[in-house]
Amino acid sequence: MGKDVSDIRARLPDGEEVGRLQWEAPKLVFRGATRRVFEGEALRGIAAEAGDLVLASGERFALGEAKAAKWAQAIANPPGRLDKLGVKAGMRAAILDLDDADFAAELATRAVVVDDLRELDILLYGADSAQALAGIGELVPALADRGALWVVSLKGKLLRVKDVEVMAAAKAVGLVDNKVCSFSADRTALRFTRRKASLSVTKRG
Repeated sequence: MGKDVSDIRARLPDGEEVGRLQWEAPKLVFRGATRRVFEGEALRGIAAEAGDLVLASGERFALGEAKAAKWAQAIANPPGRLDKLGVKAGMRAAILDLDDADFAAELATRAVVVDDLRELDILLYGADSAQALAGIGELVPALADRGALWVVSLKGKLLRVKDVEVMAAAKAVGLVDNKVCSFSADRTALRFTRRKASLSVTKRG
């Protein structure tokens, strides 16, 4: 998840400005009198100093002691894809209709990847058509009580189904969305879990 704060005082090479500071990996964006974007080499050596978030090139953003430290830590050590997806060591996971060998190998470094769709902590499902979205309901029984279904779809110019369509399809089978993240350069991922009421019914049963 990104970070976003308004009314931040910035000391820049050409003077001081007040604006909005946003961190959405891999970019740090300041919107003051002008829009300034910092990424890659510009973020190397970022640090917290006297309540400011400080870039190696000298720009300073007054966030306060605690917030500056948190931002510096988050930017210097951005979470990896598995962290964004909430994959923890030993989780039982599966991939369905998502042809991405690199991700499959990455997932296997942390989770137990299985073909048996039962009691899954995480299920990653590739869905880029109305037909694929209609199949979401069949996947719900594969999830553990607190398991998560990530629906991974193409984005940008390659987009075939909209986020609102994905959410509507999941909601229709009793799921709720609670997170979104960039899966890759051309895919986005939406996270769904069972409603709490559904979990209570399952436990009472």
